[in-house]
Amino acid sequence: MRKNSRLPNLQNLGIHLRILLIVNLLAVMAAILLSRQLSEFLPLLAQLSALVQPIVLLSVLSLYVLHPWLKKCHYLQGVAAIFVVEISITYLVFAFVGNYFSVDKPTEMLRPCLLAAIVTFIVLYYFYLQERAYSPAIAEARLQALQARIRPHFLFNSINAVLSLIRSQPKRAETALEDMADLFRVLMSENRDLVPLAQEIALCHQYLDLEKLRLEERLKITWQISDMPSDAMIPPLILQPLLENAVYHGIEPMPEGGEIIVKIYKKVKELHISISNPYAPQNNHHIGNKMALKNIKERLQLHFDLESSLKSEAKNNRYEVHIRIPFGS
Repeated sequence: MRKNSRLPNLQNLGIHLRILLIVNLLAVMAAILLSRQLSEFLPLLAQLSALVQPIVLLSVLSLYVLHPWLKKCHYLQGVAAIFVVEISITYLVFAFVGNYFSVDKPTEMLRPCLLAAIVTFIVLYYFYLQERAYSPAIAEARLQALQARIRPHFLFNSINAVLSLIRSQPKRAETALEDMADLFRVLMSENRDLVPLAQEIALCHQYLDLEKLRLEERLKITWQISDMPSDAMIPPLILQPLLENAVYHGIEPMPEGGEIIVKIYKKVKELHISISNPYAPQNNHHIGNKMALKNIKERLQLHFDLESSLKSEAKNNRYEVHIRIPFGS
């Protein structure tokens, strides 16, 4: 396995459901293989479940508690710790209830502990493959964002706007160049870990300030973020590409421009992000949104699994993207 692989978020409901599903499917397969005839299947499955369910539930609870420590460990150290936890829980469960299932200590304890190690390997390898399947979305996001920055209509217009300010407003021109440098720095860096929401908002302000240089009064931004939890952790380059889409597909095609509305708020234990822009159904320019939304959705699933969502809809001449992310866990 790669050294830079990440352990799954063991405090995520979606991860817990997948663990329960995988373990129980393995128990069903074991019951099928061990049954010599059909009448033996259900009693054997019930016997296996009586042992498996306490182990898997204790495992999920233990890993939930240990997750803050595990995520700080090197990947292989975290994997080793999980194996130790699983084997220990299996040993303790069999030590208490093994007598009821004809398990004699200590020789026959080796078999269930070995089976626990095998099941743990299968579960971890599943999450490793899942992380590997979605990881290209991160690299793709960097590439798409970088290509967007280099896109001539943005780069040339921004440079021309800065040149026009050098003599009349040198301070503003200097700030714009610093904003461009910061954008490139973020886009060229590794963007695998979560970042504070405030950091992403600051990046968005820098991007929009550059767009303001060339679109001027055509671009209007309304920020509704008074209830925003600045310390919330989100995947990097989530908001900026959405704002870029809103500018490129919503504002640029309209001669009169329009307003982009950004709403960010906390509701119970969830962070909600909504970005809306003008939308003209006859405008084919808007179709390009799909690829960026797909990429962001994949990255949200990679980080938060079933606890996040991304929805988009067009109504009342506006196009809105709504993101839901867990917060406070």
